[in-house]
Amino acid sequence: MNSNPRIPGHRLLHSPGPSHVPDEVIHAMSRQPMDMADPRLAQVIEACEMGLRRLLQTENSDVFIYAANGHGAWEAVNVNLLGPGQTVLVAGTGHFSESWAVQVEATGARVMRTPWAEGYPIDANAVEQVLRADTQKEIVAVFAVHTDTASGVTSDLRSLRAAMDAADHPALFVVDVVASLGAAPFAMDELGVNVVLGASQKGLMCPPGLGFAAVDARAMTICDRNPTPRFYWDWRLRKSELSYRKFCGTPPQNLLRGLEAALALIFEEGLDNVLARHDLMARTVRAAVQSWSEAGALHFFGRVPESRSSSVTTILVGAGVDPEAMRTVARERFQASVAGGLGPLAGRVFRIGHLGDMNAAMILGCLGAVQAAMTVQGIPHGRDGLQKAIACLSAG
Repeated sequence: MNSNPRIPGHRLLHSPGPSHVPDEVIHAMSRQPMDMADPRLAQVIEACEMGLRRLLQTENSDVFIYAANGHGAWEAVNVNLLGPGQTVLVAGTGHFSESWAVQVEATGARVMRTPWAEGYPIDANAVEQVLRADTQKEIVAVFAVHTDTASGVTSDLRSLRAAMDAADHPALFVVDVVASLGAAPFAMDELGVNVVLGASQKGLMCPPGLGFAAVDARAMTICDRNPTPRFYWDWRLRKSELSYRKFCGTPPQNLLRGLEAALALIFEEGLDNVLARHDLMARTVRAAVQSWSEAGALHFFGRVPESRSSSVTTILVGAGVDPEAMRTVARERFQASVAGGLGPLAGRVFRIGHLGDMNAAMILGCLGAVQAAMTVQGIPHGRDGLQKAIACLSAG
């Protein structure tokens, strides 16, 4: 007897990564790999590089793509920019800024941190104060996570850039857009960002497995002078016309074909339309959460409404509420997967992803499954969450 019988239909995936993969991307990845010398392989790689530049809104930055996840992209940035004992300032955003800081320390560099208050975005004033106090200009770079996937909070990069300029500090501006690219406005050159890093499995609508970095000329100069031993991650070695050199070996061809297809979907829809759709999906989820919170057991984790992200909504639960049990019921009984808490938020929150290949029907299905799971679990919640979500969608 089959203990795991097939369940009809689709299980909805509403984690903030990996996100739902469109059929067009799956089909693109299903093709056979090519010979390394096939010029069509070079065309796929070029399409991915040019597409990422276009999406990041940068004219002349070099783009390096890795067979890696976002943590791999972190490592690439760390070892290319920071020599042993050199200093980086990591702006506090919560779980992911701290994870990045720990990884920097593991590679031999020194980390300074700005404090983070739960539910709040990066404190640009704190960043400015640290930079002003660095009279010897020892800080090589400021690392910032644009959207922290754990907290669901998006920080204001313009404020951060302004703080750096006000401090008159030469530190590089390095931004993690893993959870924001393709879901929130971002313009690398306009914001004065020197290095951007990201990954494939969120707003880019691809499976996990590709990380990337976009690097401007100033950051490449720092890379050239950096004495840190490195090989696989080395931007200097990967800056080549040869696909074998670009990937330090065999390129991940099928993932690259998927990325090429995903970028084409974004540009076919139009970036402004993509961002407007994400904004609507996020407002729809927040309308439901606002209603659910009226019973007192649930609250928005993000304390500043303007900083709640267009990628993921993090919901704080009250005492006596088990978010993991609710998630299990939503996934196994109602076929919708939402995410749990990470790091210090484990067991305290659940998270609804609303980024990537997402539409109104999918959002309503997820919200209905969550509300049904809360009902099964006896979690107090306002009962008109779905009606509020429908009203938001109807208003547009």
